[in-house]
Amino acid sequence: MDEMKTTKFKLILVTTPDLKAARRLVRSALEARLIACANLVPKIESHYRWQGKLERSAEVLMVMKTTQARVAALEQLIVAQHPYDTPEFVVLNLAGGAKKYLAWLAENCGDWME
Repeated sequence: MDEMKTTKFKLILVTTPDLKAARRLVRSALEARLIACANLVPKIESHYRWQGKLERSAEVLMVMKTTQARVAALEQLIVAQHPYDTPEFVVLNLAGGAKKYLAWLAENCGDWME
């Protein structure tokens, strides 16, 4: 795989109110082959402004690995199934990665290497 093609790989960050919601969303995304894998980071503390007030809450951070081709469908799934009115959905580009891992990631998202 050409080193420049790492731009096709994305990390998606989504927060959820609890592990139950995170696990449900990850399972849906995996079953739809929209992600290759996800890491769930429980017990984070989020601070934010919501409806004009400063808020703080315990959340679970989902770190999902996918490809550019799957981002739009993944966002659609997350927004439709997420318990929040305005869920976080942040897309980060990968600057690089191990060739074998990236090939596995692409394969498990239903994308094939060019």
